[in-house]
Amino acid sequence: MRTPRAMSLWTWTYPSRWFKAAAVVVCLFLALHYTFRTPASQIHLDSDRIETARHDDVCRAVGWSPFTQKPGRPPRKVYDLMMVNTELDLLEIRMNSSWDEVDYFVLVESAVTFTGLDKPLNLKANMATLTPYESKIIYHEIEYPPNFEAKTPWTREDLQRNSMLTQVFPRLEGNQAPTAGDVIVVSDVDEMPRPETLTLLRSCIFPRRLTLGSRFYYYSFQNLHRGAEWAHPQATYYAGRWTVKPNDLRVHDGFFLARWWQSATLRNASWHCSSCFGTIDELLVKMKSFVHSGLNAEEFRDRDRIVDRVRRGKDLWDRVGEEFDRVENNTDVPRFLREYPERFPYLTNRDGASAGFSDYERT
Repeated sequence: MRTPRAMSLWTWTYPSRWFKAAAVVVCLFLALHYTFRTPASQIHLDSDRIETARHDDVCRAVGWSPFTQKPGRPPRKVYDLMMVNTELDLLEIRMNSSWDEVDYFVLVESAVTFTGLDKPLNLKANMATLTPYESKIIYHEIEYPPNFEAKTPWTREDLQRNSMLTQVFPRLEGNQAPTAGDVIVVSDVDEMPRPETLTLLRSCIFPRRLTLGSRFYYYSFQNLHRGAEWAHPQATYYAGRWTVKPNDLRVHDGFFLARWWQSATLRNASWHCSSCFGTIDELLVKMKSFVHSGLNAEEFRDRDRIVDRVRRGKDLWDRVGEEFDRVENNTDVPRFLREYPERFPYLTNRDGASAGFSDYERT
């Protein structure tokens, strides 16, 4: 048996053998990964199948194992964590449509944009309109450490996203307190998991870094983005201090082997409705907060231009590859929107002179 010193001399004397041995280990790891992980890393959610499946068959429908809570622990909970700005209609649609599947909606907002500009706390000011949902709402205004300095907008965004976990969960008590294994979904408010997805997450043992792929809509559910799904929201499970932080989930940060081995995607698991606003003012607020300040140039803020682009389903910024297909009479929308389309007409139809914006009058 070689001693540590002998091993050191061996690797120094025979470097090619050392590299060959390392290559064999890496190849073996890759083979195991692709043999056992690839089939499960891209899973398509069949919502009709999940909805009609018996409880024991829900997980098997996507190749997962059922989750069994340990004796003496409370039932598994689902926390829906989201950052909110002005999208109060989408927030209500999301909470109403997934009410039966979510235990707590963790809603956070900041008095500062990612770029450091002051902004109003719209959610806090309008909380009274969400009274029917207050029993499940956990609201938090983001706090900044003393002498906090954001060297880049990304630093501030990291803090804001992570606050959904780091500033909220340590303070939860009683029934709201998390238990190991509880489901955590992290997203922006316009990235909405399907109820069937949430049922699946509560019922099953799922990968620690799970992307809930979204059908990607722009301006309304009338314009479906061409190409790949939107790669958000994300889901994980509570593990105390070892819980994966929201921003790490979103940008796939952390130790690369852990990211690789623990990651998977559940396709067709959510809806993403980007820039789906009822007023031009809301859209202008979003532009102002962009980390990429070039997208807030004056030419893009022209109201007549905005209405024209939205009505015709064209990208506001003329970006290459950003194209949409018109979907008329779309029924693949959140349940609350499907049941009450008259409350949110701009979310299903952008036709007409105003493109559905309530604050637009052509001069």
